[in-house]
Amino acid sequence: MRDPLDLTEDHVARATRTVEKDLSLSKYTPATEADFDRMAENVLSGRPSGALKIFAYGSLIWNPTFEAKGRTIARAHGWHREFSMIMRGFRGTPETPGLMMTMMSGGQCRGVSFEIEEAQSEQTVRDLVERELPYIETGNDYRWIDLVTENGRERALVFWAGPTGEGIARGLAPPDAARMIARACGWRGSNAEYLRNTVLSLAEHGIHDARLWQLQRLVAAEIDRIYPKD
Repeated sequence: MRDPLDLTEDHVARATRTVEKDLSLSKYTPATEADFDRMAENVLSGRPSGALKIFAYGSLIWNPTFEAKGRTIARAHGWHREFSMIMRGFRGTPETPGLMMTMMSGGQCRGVSFEIEEAQSEQTVRDLVERELPYIETGNDYRWIDLVTENGRERALVFWAGPTGEGIARGLAPPDAARMIARACGWRGSNAEYLRNTVLSLAEHGIHDARLWQLQRLVAAEIDRIYPKD
């Protein structure tokens, strides 16, 4: 079967290299187990009534850390996906930084709302905090936002919505973002793989994000240019 994306598995393979894990390279302070417990309590303190909902707009769709009771397509008004956070670890290095996808203000964003069993809600949040907020300085990078679904309106937890600071490159031109993504690879894998998996998982849920489709085409072309086939 023909690959539906310009950015193929072969492109990902060409952009991937072995990188040793080294969290000491980060300028941030790694959170401890006690820190994660405290962060999770802070998140849960703002939880709305009713079932716990998690809004996934990127990697949580294709690589969740939890079992969901149910899922539905949801729309977040006033937000859009954007590769805007400079990443010097995980899927990048200090020498060749990549970009992590966040939600930034403006527009709208379709994603997946996961419903969590009540008995699993606290542990689910604790696990997500450890995954999404690995440093002390990132402890507040979450929000409870309003969603519109086929079942009506709901409020859900989302990570990395509206981040600010020196590591944010908001409004980066697509060709500039593509050049960074095509070159970036860290101990967790390539930035190109992250983009490809996200676009594929969105398509599997019937979601078309025009920005990401344009970006994957540009990244594929850039990989062809800098890592040509033998």
